[in-house]
Amino acid sequence: MDNNHKGLITSVDLRTHANNRAHRTKEIDRERLIVRRGQPFSITVLCSEGVPTKHYLDLVLNLGKGEEVLIHVQKEHQTGDRWWFYQQGAQDEILLTLHSPADAAIGQYHLSLLMMSPDGHVVDRSENMRFDLLFNPWCKDDVVYLPYESLLQEYVMNEDGVIYMGAWDYITSIPWSYGQFEDNVMDICFEVLDNSKESLENLVMDMERRSNPIYVSRIITAMVNSNGDRGVLSGRWDERYSDGVPPYRWTGSVPILRQWSEAGVRAVKYGQCWVFAGVACTVLRCLGIPTRLITNFSSAHDVDGSLSVDILVNEQLESFDGKDSSWNFHCWVESWMRRDDLPIGNDGWQVLDPTPQERSDGEFCCGPCPVRAIKEGDLGVKYDAPFVFAEVNADIIYWIVQRDGQRRKIREDWGSVGRNISTKSVYSDLREDVTLHYKYPEGSRKEREVYEKVGRRVMELTNDSTEPRQLQLSIKPVRPVFGTDFDVIVEVNNEGDRDAHAQLTILVMAVTYISFHCGVFQRKTIRVSVPARKVHREVLRLRFDDYVWCTSEHPVIRVKGLVEALGGNGPIMTVANIPLSVPELLIQVLGKAVVWQQLTVFISFTNPLPVPLKGGVFTVEGAGLLSATEIHVKGDVAPGQKVKVKLSFSPMRTGVRKLLVDFDSDRLRDVKGVTTLIVRKKHTL
Repeated sequence: MDNNHKGLITSVDLRTHANNRAHRTKEIDRERLIVRRGQPFSITVLCSEGVPTKHYLDLVLNLGKGEEVLIHVQKEHQTGDRWWFYQQGAQDEILLTLHSPADAAIGQYHLSLLMMSPDGHVVDRSENMRFDLLFNPWCKDDVVYLPYESLLQEYVMNEDGVIYMGAWDYITSIPWSYGQFEDNVMDICFEVLDNSKESLENLVMDMERRSNPIYVSRIITAMVNSNGDRGVLSGRWDERYSDGVPPYRWTGSVPILRQWSEAGVRAVKYGQCWVFAGVACTVLRCLGIPTRLITNFSSAHDVDGSLSVDILVNEQLESFDGKDSSWNFHCWVESWMRRDDLPIGNDGWQVLDPTPQERSDGEFCCGPCPVRAIKEGDLGVKYDAPFVFAEVNADIIYWIVQRDGQRRKIREDWGSVGRNISTKSVYSDLREDVTLHYKYPEGSRKEREVYEKVGRRVMELTNDSTEPRQLQLSIKPVRPVFGTDFDVIVEVNNEGDRDAHAQLTILVMAVTYISFHCGVFQRKTIRVSVPARKVHREVLRLRFDDYVWCTSEHPVIRVKGLVEALGGNGPIMTVANIPLSVPELLIQVLGKAVVWQQLTVFISFTNPLPVPLKGGVFTVEGAGLLSATEIHVKGDVAPGQKVKVKLSFSPMRTGVRKLLVDFDSDRLRDVKGVTTLIVRKKHTL
């Protein structure tokens, strides 16, 4: 540096407030410069001796914490794929407008501003000015561009979500706080990328590839789970959670991300599919990729790519542990992006699944896979189309494994997988059904064409007789509340013109939402005689004492029925899943919510069970309201007793906010409550 000219640059103003407002990032931070690619931003340079006439400015960018990627900013616009700046001067100020290309790598940048002499020597400099660059779904040239403001407000800006659970014919929901604009979350999202295998093996190549949301989103699906890398969450499905937090305890993504970062990028225990999906949605929205959380009911897990799920049972209808499985529900996310790497027609929503199930290119990740490719049966496109197709389309085939080891097919179900595929509506907290995005209507000509394209065989059950089945078997639906006694009704309907004699087997068991068996608590095998055109009805009384020990996070009673006419057609099997519902919490807010002024809420809950609850704990959180806070209940909660706790906090950000509450205990888990607050600004005189 030429010391004769030292001090020409007095100060640099990054104009953070104005830039962040224009780039829709003020919710993330008002003091740090955070901008979106493909959209200009301005900084002001104050000079000590007026605007230089002989000297000129040179701008240099470094991407990353060190100097991994060096970028020289062009003085004027030459091509659309380069950084460039425009300069205006007045009196002692220079206004610099920087333009980033719409395909710039996202990340943390450092800006160096150099004052150069006419002969190319540095006469003054201002360095280490930091800003963060995100994807820009508002920019038409960005591959994540989404041309609908209402969708952008939901899929990028909304910090509160709804996750659907239960069963396809009994859908429940829980609130979820994404909190993508909470303090430090953006930095943790970049930390997630920095700790991927790709980044650790070749940092420069990884940084450069962060321009591509296909690459970034695939990294995120691998890094949200901790299988084989430094990922965020460990998964567990066997209910042994004593060394961590049970999956059902979480109410949002932020505590998980913060715990992972603060623990030195050590995996947080524990997650299941909705937790993995919730965290992935937070990271993707924070980085600027429009994302929504999807629930697929009756979701198939096809291990061998056969597009069918084989369920094996013994002659008592007890299941064997097989590789394939069918889950009551499964959650993933969809992200919006253009797919320039694929044939035309694959743009738009892409499936990304961070739950570790099967390896993809050697890693536990899944997607991005175009939703349209699933609907059209184009299983050759990247990434993981056959696996996702099976999740929403696989056949379920039930086999009896006889004592001699021989298998006997007893039921083939072509239409129960992939039902009521759901996401939160853009316009409210109501459910939007997106099943027709994934598949053509059941039984339609287009559906058959897709099946033929993927080579899916349609097989009929082989019977000794071609006559219509004389007997039909059904299980009547019920909607029990956890803690009550209830009846299950199994009906054998004789549709023939002659009396029928049959053997009826009924098995009642408790399972988790992913079909892990907790145990059998009723079994019945009887001979029945059903007169022609009549119905035989069996009523099973299920008492709370039978299933009280089934305390899984989503308790389900599974009823299997098998009827076989003596001397008639082959056996008929039916299966019904009965989710056990739990009551909601009550939340009472005292007064109006004003930013940085104390607000008091009361949370109450009445024990509906005939047994006391031990170890009760409330977890409360809300984006812009307060960090996750636990309130432990003193002593046991007796049957019918109402427990009430008080919590005071000061909202941190204005706007419409959701306060989320979870209650858990030894016998009753995953009890949720939510209320909406409108946080107003302080009134100043």
